[in-house]
Amino acid sequence: MKVQLLAIALVIASGTALLIMSLTTIEALEETTTAYYERTRFADIFAHAKRVPEYRSRDIAEIPGVRLVETRIDERAILNVAGYLEPVVAQVISLPDRGPQLLNALVLRSGRLVDPTRPDEVVVSEPFAEAHRLEPGDSFEAILRGRKRTMQIVGTALSPEFVYAIAPGGLMPDDERFGILWMGRDALAAAFDLKASFNSVALSLLPGADVNDVIRRLDDILGPNGGVGAYSRADQTSNWFLESEIAQQRNLSRVMPTVFLAVAAFLTNLVMARLIDTERREIGLLKALGYTNWTIGWHYFKLVLAIGTAGILIGSLIGAWLGHWNTELYTKFYRFPFLLYRPGPAGFVVSGTISVAAAFAGSLTATYRAVRLPPAEAMKPPSPAVYRRMFASRTAFAGTIDEPTRMILRRIIRWPGRALLTSIGLAMSTAVMIMALQWVDAIDSLAETVFERGQHQDATIAFNEPHPLKTVGDFENLHGVLSAEPYRYVSARISHGHLAERQGIIGVPGDALLSPVFDVSRGRLEVPPGGLVVSRKLAELLQLEIGDSVIIKLLEGRQAQVSVCVVQVFETYIGKPAYMDISALNRLAGDGRVASGLHIRIDTADRSGLMAALKDMPDIASIQFRRAAIDTFYKTMGETIFIFIGFFVVFSMTLSVGVTYNSIRIALSERAQELATLRILGFTRWETSYILLGEVGLLTWLAVPLGAAIGFGLAWWMTSAFETELYRVPLVLHDATYGKAAIIMLVSALVCAAVARRRLDQLDLIGALKSRE
Repeated sequence: MKVQLLAIALVIASGTALLIMSLTTIEALEETTTAYYERTRFADIFAHAKRVPEYRSRDIAEIPGVRLVETRIDERAILNVAGYLEPVVAQVISLPDRGPQLLNALVLRSGRLVDPTRPDEVVVSEPFAEAHRLEPGDSFEAILRGRKRTMQIVGTALSPEFVYAIAPGGLMPDDERFGILWMGRDALAAAFDLKASFNSVALSLLPGADVNDVIRRLDDILGPNGGVGAYSRADQTSNWFLESEIAQQRNLSRVMPTVFLAVAAFLTNLVMARLIDTERREIGLLKALGYTNWTIGWHYFKLVLAIGTAGILIGSLIGAWLGHWNTELYTKFYRFPFLLYRPGPAGFVVSGTISVAAAFAGSLTATYRAVRLPPAEAMKPPSPAVYRRMFASRTAFAGTIDEPTRMILRRIIRWPGRALLTSIGLAMSTAVMIMALQWVDAIDSLAETVFERGQHQDATIAFNEPHPLKTVGDFENLHGVLSAEPYRYVSARISHGHLAERQGIIGVPGDALLSPVFDVSRGRLEVPPGGLVVSRKLAELLQLEIGDSVIIKLLEGRQAQVSVCVVQVFETYIGKPAYMDISALNRLAGDGRVASGLHIRIDTADRSGLMAALKDMPDIASIQFRRAAIDTFYKTMGETIFIFIGFFVVFSMTLSVGVTYNSIRIALSERAQELATLRILGFTRWETSYILLGEVGLLTWLAVPLGAAIGFGLAWWMTSAFETELYRVPLVLHDATYGKAAIIMLVSALVCAAVARRRLDQLDLIGALKSRE
C-alpha cells in the first residue's frame, strides 16, 4: 500500500505546505515590519497643511501624549530624466539641516546625505534609482514651483514611509514614473517659499496615548493654517497597503489549506473504510484471540499517524521553502532594507496539529466500525449482494450494451453510495483546479472593468493647487490633447451615526465621459446635481442605504460641515470612493469654480511633443498614464498572483493523482479475485482493464460537472474571503476555465490508469484465486 499511502501523504503535504507558507510569511512580514519601524522611528501620526509658522511646533509638542515632533516640507515636482520620454512625478521631502532625523529616518543604501550648504543636492529613493539606473554623481532636471533646476544625486536611500511607494492616485508602485527625493530643509524652503514654516508634521506618541484625541487636538492647531486632517499610522498609505497584504495572507491561510486538508480527511476515510472491509476476517480473528478494542483501534490509528507524519514532514520542508520564497517575493514590492525570515516553531506545530487532526478525523468513522465489529460476525464473509434484474436491463437499449460495460454499470448502480463518494473525491480535485484558475479570469475582468470600460482618458493630471475651470480650455488647446475633463478632489470625513470614514470626495461633471462614475453591472452613471454617490464598500462600512443622510466634514479650505443625502450606491472593484457633482462640491468647499486636475485624451501622433511640454509646465503635482497603470497592474500580478496560481495548479494535480490512484488501487484490491477469474475464463487483458478502469473512467466523467459546481462554490468562497477595502475580486468563471480544469483532471486520471493497468497486467492469477486463510 506504500504508493496509495504516499498519495494521501502528498495531499496532506499540500495542505500543510500552504498553511506553513502563509503562517511563516505572515510572521516574517510582521517581524520585519516591526523591526524596521522601530529602528527608523516610524511616526504614529501624520498631518499636512498649506503653510504653518514654525513656532506652532511648540504647541504641537505640548499636546498630551506626544513624545516627539518633527516638522518638515513635503512638496511635489516634475522631473526630466535623460533618456526617458515621459515626465516623472516626484515627492520632495526635506531633511533637517542640523542634527539627525527624529522620525522616519532614512536608511542609506549608497552615497551620503545632502550637504546643507549645497542646495542642489538630493538623495533619491533606491527603487527609483534602480529603475532609471541612476547612481550618486548623476544628475537630472526638476521643476520646483515653476523653476527648472539641475539636481545632483549624492545618495540613494529607503524610508519606512515608502515601503510601498505609489504615486498619488495610484494603485501599485511604478518606480519609473514616481520617485522620492530628499533635500536640505533650507534649500526646499527657499524653493517653495516656506521660510520659517512647514507644511507637514510627523509625531510619535507615548505608550498608552489616545491617538484619536491627539489627532483632534492636532487638527485644531493646523486647521487655521490649511490643515487637511491628521491621520494615524494605520491610515498612512504605505503602511495601509502593507497591512492589507498581511491580512490577505491570513485569509489565504484559512481558505486554501482548509480545502486540501478536508480532501485529505475524505481520502483517508475512503482508504481506511475499504481497507477495514477487506481485513474484517483478520480483525475478527484477533479479537477472538483476546486483542482489545483499544489495541485494534490503535493499530489503525498508527497507520493514519504514519501517513500524517510523512505528509507533515514533506509539507514542512516544502512550506518552509515556499515561505522564504514568498517573503522574498514581497520584498520586490514592499521595499525593506533587510529581511527577517526566522520562522518559529509555532507555525509548524499549528500546521502539524491541524494536519494530523484532519487525517484522524477522516479515519474516525472507519476505525470505529472496526472496533465495534463483533468477532463472530467479523469472521464470516460479508453477506453476498442481492442480484436481480433491474428495470434498465429489461429495456431494448440494454441489448446493445456489451457484457463488460454491463458489469461496470451494475457495480455502480448496486453500490451508489460508494460510487458517489469516489466521484466526490475526483470532483474535489477539479473544484480546486477551478478555484485556482478562476483568478486568471477574475484579474482579467477586474482590469477590463476598471481600466478599459470604466476609464477612457489617456492621462490624469493633478495640480499643486486647485485651478480655475477655464484651465480645461487651456489644455484642450495644447498640441496633442484631443479633449479634457475636470475633476475635483477634497479630503473629507464622512460620518453616519457612530460610524466614520476618512474618505476623499471626487467631484466630476454630471455627464462625465472620460472618467465617469462606473458601476460594474450598470455601466456609466450620471451624477445628480445634488447628493452623494457612494461605492458599495463604503456603504457597508457606514451602514448606508439610498436615502440616508451623512455628515460630511471637509478637511481642507474652510472645512465646511454639512448633511448630504445618499442618492446612489454603485459597485466598484477598486477602493471605496464617493462622488459628487463638481459644481455641488465646489459650492460646498466654498472656493469658487475650480478643479484639482484634468483627465485628458492624447493624440498618439503628437504624444512626444505633449510629453516635452508637460515636463516644462509648472504647478503640476502628478501625471498618471492609464496604459502605464494597466501594464504595471499586469506586471505586478504576473509576478505574484500568477505564480501562486502555478503552485495551486501543481497542488491540485497532486490532489487529482492522489484521489484517482487510490480509487483505482482500492478497486483492484477488492476485485483482484474477480478479475483473475475473468482472465482464466478467457477475457483478454484489455477487457479486464476495461472492466476495472472503465468504472473509474465513468465516475471521472460524472465528477466533471459535479466538480464544476463545487468549484464555483469554492471560487465564491475564495472571492468573498479576499474582499478588502483596497479591492474586491470579481467572481468570474469562463467556459474555458472549466474546460482547462477538466482536461488537467482527465490527464491526471489517464496517467494513473496507465500505472494501474501495468500493475493489472502483472497480477498473480494463482495467488488472487486462492482463498484467504
